[in-house]
Amino acid sequence: MCRVGFSGPFHAPDLAPGVATAARTRLHGAAGLSFAAVDGLVVILAGVAALGGGILVLRGYGSRFRVGRLLASAPSVTVAEALDIARGGRPAFVRVTGRLDSETDFEDLDHRPLVFRRTRFQARRAGAWTDFDIVREVVPFEVREGLDGIAIDTDALDDGLVVVPRETVGIVGDLGDRAPEDLDDTLPARVVVELVSNVEHATIAGVPALGPDGGPRLGAGLGRPLILTTLEQSEAMRILAGGSSARARAATILLVAAVALVVIGLVMLVLPGSAFAASPDPTAVTGSDTRSSGQGPGLVGAPLAAILGVAGVGILAMVLTLLFVRATGGPRRPDPPG
Repeated sequence: MCRVGFSGPFHAPDLAPGVATAARTRLHGAAGLSFAAVDGLVVILAGVAALGGGILVLRGYGSRFRVGRLLASAPSVTVAEALDIARGGRPAFVRVTGRLDSETDFEDLDHRPLVFRRTRFQARRAGAWTDFDIVREVVPFEVREGLDGIAIDTDALDDGLVVVPRETVGIVGDLGDRAPEDLDDTLPARVVVELVSNVEHATIAGVPALGPDGGPRLGAGLGRPLILTTLEQSEAMRILAGGSSARARAATILLVAAVALVVIGLVMLVLPGSAFAASPDPTAVTGSDTRSSGQGPGLVGAPLAAILGVAGVGILAMVLTLLFVRATGGPRRPDPPG
């Protein structure tokens, strides 16, 4: 039987002092580059990728995301305060809540008194619903709170209308003469009806201003649309999200992950990136003495790098905020007077 083994300590060949020092220096440099620079940059790039993914998800909502953001962020004022803003001539985008009222409402088939009805005739082409006809029926109305009331600029009411839609689905052929002749009769079609009743409470966000007749009214302005919803805010957000909050949660997770990854990456760049096990031989570590050369005690650590890191996080947060606002259609220039 043949046995393979060893007895006694295992000795590695000794390296010359110069060779050992050079090898240790190369090892320390490689480790520092890996952990303090390369890995940090990889984490930051992952954060930038997460930010891009979050922005893409939000842009998939189109104008609906901007409407939801404005509806949630507009400062709430009373109707009396909105009237003061309109007469004061200093425009501001605000939100009011009250009861809708009109003296010229009209009835639908269910005898509901309406102030606004929009009927969309749509066909499904290339995987998306597109309008081929829109019918608007509207009468002058206002929002009232107690004895105060302010008129609504009905001409400005478009993408900002957030109500529960009523849908009827079929094929183009079911619409008869309503459908254009160039549409295939077998294409899927639907009719979407959006109603605003005279007896409902509503939340309206817009800019109070004086209308052409000199009376105060609430309408679009400052680069923002007029928004009207008869729903609670949570239900309005669900309608704007298309009935599902999965995409909104995904966008939130991506944006939070983007900020976290970028901060972690900056920390990895600022903090030391390597540590070594104990060595049997004494090793002098450059910079371990807290005293400056011949000048007494000095600073411990790298305060300048820490300050720059904190400033970098702040600047990056500002840049990410600006990119987010720009990507989601943030504030624009005020509308020219008149």
